[in-house]
Amino acid sequence: MTAHPSAYPYAAPASEALLERALAVTPGGVNSPVRAFHAVGGTPRFMVSGEGAYLRDADGRDYVDLVGSWGPMILGHGHPAVRAAVHEAAAKGFSFGTPSENEVALAEEIVRRVEPVEQVRLVSSGTEATMSAIRLARGYTGRSLVVKFAGCYHGHVDSLLAQAGSGVATFALPDSAGVPKEMAAETIVLPYNDLSAVEAAFAERGHDIAALITEASPGNMGVVPPAPGFTEGLRRITAQHGALLISDEVMTGFRCSASGWYGLEGPYAAGAPDLFTFGKVMGGGFPAAAFGGRADVMGLLAPVGPVYQAGTLSGNPVATAAGLATLQHCTPDLYARLTEVADALTAAVGEELTGAGVPHVVQRAGSMFSVFFRDGAVRDYDDARAQHVPAFTAFFHSMLSQGVYLPPSAFESWFVSGAHDDAAVERIVAALPGAASAAAEAFATI
Repeated sequence: MTAHPSAYPYAAPASEALLERALAVTPGGVNSPVRAFHAVGGTPRFMVSGEGAYLRDADGRDYVDLVGSWGPMILGHGHPAVRAAVHEAAAKGFSFGTPSENEVALAEEIVRRVEPVEQVRLVSSGTEATMSAIRLARGYTGRSLVVKFAGCYHGHVDSLLAQAGSGVATFALPDSAGVPKEMAAETIVLPYNDLSAVEAAFAERGHDIAALITEASPGNMGVVPPAPGFTEGLRRITAQHGALLISDEVMTGFRCSASGWYGLEGPYAAGAPDLFTFGKVMGGGFPAAAFGGRADVMGLLAPVGPVYQAGTLSGNPVATAAGLATLQHCTPDLYARLTEVADALTAAVGEELTGAGVPHVVQRAGSMFSVFFRDGAVRDYDDARAQHVPAFTAFFHSMLSQGVYLPPSAFESWFVSGAHDDAAVERIVAALPGAASAAAEAFATI
């Protein structure tokens, strides 16, 4: 990668030209909304390559990457072992539409890492995983209602796109058009980290509730970890009422620890969640995800049970090769390095923002973290929305101009990788004083 300049020009002509082409053939010019930079303004950067901790855009500019493809690139971009595994698998064929050994090996690795998971079904996206887990829970309980939390995002599933955080929060949409009222009525939305609200909802409707789904540690309204005892309380309440507990570890799975968030917080005295959903890291940058849990619950899936779920590319041999190679290199040394880097960056961010007099709080879940531009801890979606978004926007653009690529939304998590060496960390830290000053100026305009 090229040497880092003091600042890049604001204009990005090659990306601008690509955006113009994209706008003619793709809604908003992007294939996932948050990529559009609508929340921060300016031209989205079209990337052409990634290597280690860096991305290169169409204008030939290099950035230290703190998005990591929204989490999967835990080893960094183009890790040699993952690349070799993909090349080997692709040389044998791209897709078979039959069972293959790679999908068995990846399922075995997941089951080995997450103790409560006895069986898994592989799918192609986190959305597909959560959608399927909800269907399975309804089939298992014979009930229809689902409880979720405001600010938790579980993919673009119709019934779960209510106060979903992340991209929805970015565009200030409380719900999504195209979701029937009847479908939305099947979902109860509660404030996160509020066990009394959960108790009240189950006291009133517990006999109709099939499942409660929660991000194991939310990262889609920014990082908002569960309060001590919150997950334990969810397990206790759902068990009392015969509902399933679904832990969405699409984001945290195999990133927060070798066993995801469960590896940090579990086991729980009241018992483990019934179902888990996984994605991102387990695909190593390829479209692969999974849902799994107790064998008696998973046993209701077709072909052995009555709950139908299928996918032409589920367990794709190339994607599973990438995922397996990634997990095999998620070693104790890797997690130690992720912690070291996250420690250094969160400390540096906090020091610079404090020095600039910028109200903020930094919150973490393992090596995932977020910066909220506000005073006081963030415990739920309302707290997250109360931050000063223009300060984040100013901070974002200052970092971007100095060659550091952050998530283009105040409601997202930052991700580090094993490829973030000391030079990458130093480049990020060097960009912070200017970004903190920009944020301070934004606050001064209130």
